[in-house]
Amino acid sequence: MRDYSELKNEIVIWLRTWFDENGKDCNAVVAMSGGKDSTIVAALCVEALGKDRVIGVGIPDTGQGLNDADKIAEYLGIKFLEFPIGGLTDEIKSVFPGHMSKQTEQNIPPRLRMTVLYAVSQSNNGRVIGTCNASENYVGYFTRYGDGASDVEPIGNLTVRQVKGVGYALGLPAEWVDKVPDDGLPNSEPDNVKFSKWGFSYAAIDTYLVKGTSGDKKVDEAIEFMHQKTKFKMGLGQMFVPKGGCSAL
Repeated sequence: MRDYSELKNEIVIWLRTWFDENGKDCNAVVAMSGGKDSTIVAALCVEALGKDRVIGVGIPDTGQGLNDADKIAEYLGIKFLEFPIGGLTDEIKSVFPGHMSKQTEQNIPPRLRMTVLYAVSQSNNGRVIGTCNASENYVGYFTRYGDGASDVEPIGNLTVRQVKGVGYALGLPAEWVDKVPDDGLPNSEPDNVKFSKWGFSYAAIDTYLVKGTSGDKKVDEAIEFMHQKTKFKMGLGQMFVPKGGCSAL
């Protein structure tokens, strides 16, 4: 296995510098799902800032548990806050005008979680730390203004393979680094099942991003199709620019 210690150290130094420039003495606030990405990001923040400046937040929906997020926070020695949102999601569904699509229902919890996360951050001198990785970003596998929102993204340009390597370099238990990914959305499917229906896997995306091809033309086309379909999610809403710029207004 490749030694990812150097990459881990680069991220730690980068995070320290970012906080010095964008919130000196602020706390890192991380939504902890119990998955590998949030676990590894929280551990990176601990190494960069110290455990006293990292706050983990568990935000389960109806029928969901903490998925070891509380145990992970205890292992890292960080403060952990639990804020169940089941009542909020149920209330929104009960008053929603008209038909609510399955995708709409699935995206309400991530957006509520981000509202909670920013409330915790603003009330605790914090900065919200993103937990998305490059593999998921490329195919738009995140909720816009939900888990896709943050103040800084430490692993946003790392493939899943690299994220795991950093996790091992941090000394985290294998059971957390290699945990099977699951989006945690209501009435959803495990990531590997969903990705296989789309025509690719995490490993294929990683290889595609590194080499420019997964080695299979059909898989490459499936990955690129999802990228083109969802790439609008990576930016802010486009703004109209009048001829002549602001002077024309």
